[in-house]
Amino acid sequence: MTIAERTGMRAIILMFDSLNRHLLPPYADTFVRAPNFGRLAEKAVTFDNCYAGSMPCMPARRELHTGRHNFLHRAWGPLEPFDDSMPQLLRDAGVHTHLASDHPHYWEDGGATYHTRYTTWEFFRGQEGDPWKGVVGAPAAGPGVHGTLDRQDTVNRRYMPAEADHSQTRTVDAGLEFLESNVDADRWLLQIELFDPHEPFFTHQRYKDLYPHDYDGPEFDWPAYAKVTEPDGQVEHARLEYAALVSMCDRSLGRVLDFMDAHDMWRDTMLIVNTDHGFLLGEHGWWAKGMPPWFNELVHLPMFCWDPRTGEAGTRRGELRQTIDVAPTVLRFFGLEPPPDMQGFDLADTGRTRPGALYGVHGGHVNVTDGRYTYLRAAVHEDNAPLEEYTLMPTRMRARFSPGELATWEPAEPFSFTKGLRTMRVPAPGGWMNPWRHGTLLFDLESDPGQQHPITDDETELRLLRLLARLMHDNEAPRSQFERLGIPCDREPGQEHLLVRAQAARAAALAEPLPRDLPARDLLAAPVADLLARTGIREVLDRHLPELAKTELVALPAGTSILDLARRAVIAAGTLRELAAELGG
Repeated sequence: MTIAERTGMRAIILMFDSLNRHLLPPYADTFVRAPNFGRLAEKAVTFDNCYAGSMPCMPARRELHTGRHNFLHRAWGPLEPFDDSMPQLLRDAGVHTHLASDHPHYWEDGGATYHTRYTTWEFFRGQEGDPWKGVVGAPAAGPGVHGTLDRQDTVNRRYMPAEADHSQTRTVDAGLEFLESNVDADRWLLQIELFDPHEPFFTHQRYKDLYPHDYDGPEFDWPAYAKVTEPDGQVEHARLEYAALVSMCDRSLGRVLDFMDAHDMWRDTMLIVNTDHGFLLGEHGWWAKGMPPWFNELVHLPMFCWDPRTGEAGTRRGELRQTIDVAPTVLRFFGLEPPPDMQGFDLADTGRTRPGALYGVHGGHVNVTDGRYTYLRAAVHEDNAPLEEYTLMPTRMRARFSPGELATWEPAEPFSFTKGLRTMRVPAPGGWMNPWRHGTLLFDLESDPGQQHPITDDETELRLLRLLARLMHDNEAPRSQFERLGIPCDREPGQEHLLVRAQAARAAALAEPLPRDLPARDLLAAPVADLLARTGIREVLDRHLPELAKTELVALPAGTSILDLARRAVIAAGTLRELAAELGG
C-alpha cells in the first residue's frame, strides 16, 4: 500500500528498558509467562538479528532520535544542538508527537533535551531512585550512589501501594488516554516508554504469585552492577523477581494490543516494540551491565514491527537490524525523507543489508557482529587511553562536567554530522569499565550461542577487525579511538594488530566466576584502607596485589573492600582465592 492509498498515518512506539530477548516466548523456550509477546509476534514481524548500538539508557535514546551511533564520540549525555531528532522532525512537519514515560533519566542533567523534542509529553514519577517523595525521617542511605538511590526507592514504593498506583500502570493509562482522545485523528506518533523491567524489579503480589518459590533470604530485587557472589537460591530469587516484572510488562503490552484490536487500528497504525539493552541475571557470572563485556544477553535485542505499508505479519526476518533503524523507519512511514546524517535503514526495506552491526559503550569494548561471529575489541594498553568526548552539552548522567574536567578542553574540527560546528574535545576518564582487564574476545555464535568459549582464530579475527575498522571509519570515529584500541587509522589493519591471542590468558583469568566460599571473608570484606594500615596483612596484600597502594586504586571510594574489587573485575578470581588462602592460613 502506497502512502497515497493509506487512509491515515499514525504510529505507536512501545519501548521497554532492559528487556531480555532470551527470556521472551517468541525467542526462547522460557519459564517467563508473557503470552502477549507471543500474540504480538503473530501480528508483526519478529526480528531475529536486532542488535543494540550505543548503551546504556540515554545513549540508546539518542540513537532512537538521531538514527546514528553515539558511543564513539561521547558518553551519556543530552541531545546535541546539531542532532537531528526524529520526533522534532515529525513535529515540524505537522505530525503531533506525544511521549508518555516513567523513565527517570529524561529529567536528569544528562537527559534534559529529549522530552522537549515532542509536541506534548507527560512523566510519571517513582521509578528507581527518582527524587520524588520527600521523607526526612526515612532510614539513612547506605554508601555510594546505590545507597542513596535505594533509600529513595524505599520511600517511593510507599506511595505505590496498589498496582494502579505503579508508575508503569499510570504511564500505560496515559498512553491509552492519548489513544482514546485521538483514535479518530490522523498524523500522530505516540511513544509509550516504560522504565521496566529495569531494576529494581518492583511488582505487586499478583505477578510474584506467577512464580512461587521458597526463599527466606534478604530482600533482593536490585542486584548490584558486579560479579555474582550470592548463594544460588538468592540468584534464582532475583531471576524470578525479574520474570514477575516482565509479566507485568506483558500485561501492559496486552492493554495496547487490546486497544488496537478494539478500534481496528491495524489498518493504518504502525506499531514498533523495542528495548535499549538487556540485563545479566547471573549469566557469565555477572549481574546487570556496563562492567562486564557486552555479551549477547545485553545486546541481541527483541524487536517487533507491524508496518501497514507492507502488511507483513507473523513472520521472522534474519537480517542485521539496530536501534538506529527506528528513526528512518518512522520518518519514511510518515512520508518524510530521513536527513543525510541518519545511518539507519527503514525496517520495511528488505533489500538493504549491513555487513555488520557496531555496538558498545563509550570507553568500553568496541564490538561488531556479522551475525555469525561477535568480536569484542579491548584497549591495547592498561590505561585505556587516549579517550575523549566531543560535545557542546557538557553534562553527564546526574551532573555537569566539573570545572576540572573542562579546564583542558580544546576546540575540535567539525565532524560531518555536527552541521559545521566545532565541538569541545574533552579528555575523558576511562578506568571504571576498563575493557583491557577483560581482554579482546571472539565468539562463534553458531557453535557457541551462549558465548561460553571464546575462540582464537587469527583469520576470522582479522576479517572481523577489518570490518570493525571500516564501520568505525563510516562513523567518523576520532583518531583517539583507533589509538586506544591499537588499530591503525590510516591503513587497513594487519596480522600485527590482532589481540585475541595476546590477551587470552588475562581474559580467561578475569572471566572465571568468583568463588562463593572463601576463608578470611571478614578480612576480604573489610575496607582496603584499614587492611593497608595493618602490619602483616599489608605485606600479604603487597605480594598478591602490588598495585593496590601505588595506582589509581588509592582513590577508591571509602569503605571499598577486596571483595568489592573482585566483584568489579579489578581482581581476578584466582588472585582472590590465593589471597584468601594466605589471609586465612
